Amino acid sequence: MIDFHVHIGGISRTRNPAVHDLTAQQLVERMDREGIEKSVLLPLESPEAITGWFLTEDAIAARDMYPERLIAFLSLDPRNMKLEEPFDMFVQDYGCKGFGELKNGLAFDDERHQAIYAKCNEYGLPLVFHSDPTLCYDEVGLPALESMLRKYENCFFCGHGPGFWAAISADDDRSGGYPKEPIEPGGAIDRLLGEYENLYAIFDAGSGYNAMTRDPEFTKAFIERHHAKLLFGTDYLRAFQELPQVDWLGGLDIPLEWKQEMARGNAERLLGLAEQD
Repeated sequence: MIDFHVHIGGISRTRNPAVHDLTAQQLVERMDREGIEKSVLLPLESPEAITGWFLTEDAIAARDMYPERLIAFLSLDPRNMKLEEPFDMFVQDYGCKGFGELKNGLAFDDERHQAIYAKCNEYGLPLVFHSDPTLCYDEVGLPALESMLRKYENCFFCGHGPGFWAAISADDDRSGGYPKEPIEPGGAIDRLLGEYENLYAIFDAGSGYNAMTRDPEFTKAFIERHHAKLLFGTDYLRAFQELPQVDWLGGLDIPLEWKQEMARGNAERLLGLAEQD
């Protein structure tokens, strides 16, 4: 398996002794226990993203400790006045394979976001974005996301978060959260995955797992339609964190070929690993 969504480092500032920051060594040891071959490290460099920080330089350093197991993405706050130069540096000099996690208080189609989308489009990179009612936000039906999918066809948008996954259902009202009721067919995510080759969805964290398990009958048909666009991920960021996606994916009664695509094949294609092999 390839985990498309992992964070490490000092991202928590808390008095709770039960919460532990995750080291690269702890991550790899957990990967060994769960049968995960590679993980994508997603820095967090915007103040709204989380209480601490996970810098791109730290992702690169961890990758260099375990080059066969960890893959570094870059992240930059879109309000950075000098965005293009460090973007090029991290891709060209340090081999970062994508951008993410994009998670901040701007609208999804904000012009400052579009400077990032344009750079990903230039390099043909995947971009992992979080969406909820206040972060990388959009409107009912996800018109901003659709506009960006059309405009930046060589940027591969990989969606995650409560605001993204709530739109799997046609009754999404942009309130986010973790809906438990059955999914109403005709949701924006279902349509956009079918219409745009450059959109992928990560069934990670609580939001992705909730979306995949709240309506098993709908999910079965959803996977049949979109198994080539779904990415395994955990949003693993603290030691001892539960990872329900692992057992869920392993227990799915679907063709083995689809399961392999979701577990690693789709990620290999986006990251260019299949060509390297």
